[in-house]
Formats: sequence, structure tokens, C-alpha cells
Amino acid sequence: MKKSIPAVLLASAALVVGFTAPTASAADPAPGGGKMVAVEGAKSLSVDMDTVSKSAKMKNTKTILESNPQMAAASANVCGSGYTISTGASRYGIYGTTYTWTNGTETGDSYYDKPICAVFFNDTGYTRYMGIRLKDNYTATPDVEDFGAYRSYAGPVYQKKGYCGRAYSYMEVGGKAVVDNYLGVGSCN
Repeated sequence: MKKSIPAVLLASAALVVGFTAPTASAADPAPGGGKMVAVEGAKSLSVDMDTVSKSAKMKNTKTILESNPQMAAASANVCGSGYTISTGASRYGIYGTTYTWTNGTETGDSYYDKPICAVFFNDTGYTRYMGIRLKDNYTATPDVEDFGAYRSYAGPVYQKKGYCGRAYSYMEVGGKAVVDNYLGVGSCN
């Protein structure tokens, strides 16, 4: 099954990018008590500063989002209303980019119990066998995944308590795996 980004979604992404919500500073609290900073060029999107400040690998998240704010907004829109706080992004060469988002609410007793959405965007422009799998921080919860032949993206996939989990991205080109990577969701102790 081929997925493509509907024109209405791209138009929505353009609206999100052009929206001039109050900008967040590094000191502004996010819902749930964390700190966030606005994504330049997409002021309605923000980055969970706990993610950025605690993990060297995650410091690229803000850079990735700001390098293409329209695609960042499109990935947030794919996740749905309220998913505007980034908990991670990773670009895999010329092949694809994985985004993880939260709406900042807590779904349990812990700061780490946050709903997470993951999307793996196909950056090649061609239909590829690819997928995204999201594992939460609890061993008893089954993974959620979306694998198939997609031109635009795999996902979205959701975990109710996905913060501190892992997003697995996979893509094949010519029968060979070119993306086979994990991305930590958020920064955990």
C-alpha cells in the first residue's frame, strides 16, 4: 500500500509553519513539567530540552527540525492534533528521517509516562519497503509497527507510555537494508 502526503496535510503543515504562536524560550515549561524551545521556522513546534541537553546524540534533533521546518510540521501533523513537542529526530543519510513527537501530557504516575508518536519519512522520492516500530519503556507492552512499501512515510505508530522507549526504522533499496537503526525516545535516567 502506498502512502502519500495528502495536499491538505501539506497545506496544514504550511499553516503550522506560518503560525505565529508565542515563542518558547529554553526556560518555558512544557506541559508535564519539562522545558522546551521553539523550532525556528515552525513556531508552533518545540523540542523537549531534557532530550537535547542530556544526550549528545539527540543534540541534532533541533538542527534536523530547523533544516526542514515544513517536513517537521508535516510529520507532526501526521501524528495528529497536539503532537507538537519533539522528543527526537534522526536523519539516515539520503534515505529517510525518523521523527518522534509527544503532546506533553502524562498518561501515568511518572514524568516519563507520555504518549509518543513515531513516523519514518521516505526521503528518496521512490516507493521503498520500509517500516517503523515503536517500543515503550515497559517490557509487558507489545511493540507497535507499520511496515510495507511506501513512497512518503511509514507510520504513524503510537505508544501510550512511549517516552524512554525506542523507535526502530528500516528501509531497503534493491533488496539491501540501507536503514536499520534505533532512535531513543527522549532522554532517560
